[in-house]
Amino acid sequence: MASSKVGSIGEYIREQRTRAKISLRQLADVSGISNPYLSQIERGLRKPSAEILAQIAKGLRISAEALYVQAGILEDRAADTDVQASIRADLLLTERQKQVLLDIYDSFRRENEADDFDAGAPDDPREDEVG
Repeated sequence: MASSKVGSIGEYIREQRTRAKISLRQLADVSGISNPYLSQIERGLRKPSAEILAQIAKGLRISAEALYVQAGILEDRAADTDVQASIRADLLLTERQKQVLLDIYDSFRRENEADDFDAGAPDDPREDEVG
């Protein structure tokens, strides 16, 4: 079972690299990982560490979280909203586009949660005083 996970992360990295139109050598240069090691990862022969995945993610300009989930290091977000799940499942979007959309969506949700919290806070009793 572990070998299929290793292969799937390699295939996923290759797919993302191909979509980004980056050669293996270019990814090696921008990520600081050797070309042969990247090749072994893509072919499912080596299992990358979280640190290596973070470097690859930076080189591909995608979220490290996406690679961690694919590699089985992190659990996929079970609490995703329908919107988040739809964004993640959209095959027409690149990982970078998905991450940007998710970041924007999350920032709007946090902003609105803060507004809801402020609106639900008890009023300052001094405001009701007639002065």
